Amino acid sequence: MRKITGSLAMSQCTVIFLNQLRSKVGVIYGSPEVTAGGNALKFYSSIRLDTRRKEILPENSGIRVKVKVVKSKVSSPFKTVTLDILFGSGIDRMGCMLDAASELGVVERKGSWYAFKGENFAQGRLNAAGHLKSNAEMAGEVERQVRIALDGKEVAADETVEDDSSTIEEWINTNKAVEQEILD
Repeated sequence: MRKITGSLAMSQCTVIFLNQLRSKVGVIYGSPEVTAGGNALKFYSSIRLDTRRKEILPENSGIRVKVKVVKSKVSSPFKTVTLDILFGSGIDRMGCMLDAASELGVVERKGSWYAFKGENFAQGRLNAAGHLKSNAEMAGEVERQVRIALDGKEVAADETVEDDSSTIEEWINTNKAVEQEILD
């Protein structure tokens, strides 16, 4: 690990290691869980995330996981988040936004019904997330209200990011332009 950390830092590269938990036999005090491979990953890592599956989503469409920041050199540690990982598409962005909106009071939950601006739009969390996916205008407004509630300042309607691929393409084009300038 110590041999590659310098070159990784200079190249501004991110390396992700996946590790498993094992149980020690005969541990009386403390946690019996231990990661394989020694202490090098624990010492050299900047962020360590403990990810645990909580439940399987309806219709076997994905899993709900609880992620806890065990170690962080770049932000505050020991924060937890629960999110859905959908098979075939990754982290459920609309489901996470719906959870944040209901916690912040942007979207009201009345029993199993979800309401936005006093109007019911879906029954059940899965249907509400599906409705937000199909209705981009409403999803943009909910996202804007959530950002206002989190930041405390007004956000322009055109600042919401609908698709991350355009941002990635812009970044790639910028890097290609910089490389071309260096070569010339």
